[in-house]
Amino acid sequence: MGRVKVDIAGKIYEIDDSLLYTETDEWVRVEDDKVRVGITDYAQKELKDIVGVELPEPGCNVKKGDAVAVLESVKATADVYSPVDGVVDEVNERLLEEPELINRDPYGEGWIFTLKPSDRSQLDSLLSPTQYIEKLRRSKGGH
Repeated sequence: MGRVKVDIAGKIYEIDDSLLYTETDEWVRVEDDKVRVGITDYAQKELKDIVGVELPEPGCNVKKGDAVAVLESVKATADVYSPVDGVVDEVNERLLEEPELINRDPYGEGWIFTLKPSDRSQLDSLLSPTQYIEKLRRSKGGH
């Protein structure tokens, strides 16, 4: 697992080059029959200090693009979207007591939920690390 530091418009963000990404700043780690989902370093830095998390119910069916979880920060609230259709398998209950894990370790202990995808071909539409970096550069006006 390699994390690369990327300068975008004068700010440094970590990108994990072993993951897939969404246009809405979630990361996706494919693990056998499920995918683990969290938010990117960029997203957690934009939100600033995360102080609360609303997690989905395990067993619920979700569609790609559905708002599945809600993050509350000192700055704003933000939805976390499902990257693919599937069933929520597991949620990171530690976040209920320690929401700051998302800020401290967004690609590790700060994961939010896992899904069992119902259509694995949807994973093909996710962004590679390189495509995600380009998306950030376009949205932040960097090069």
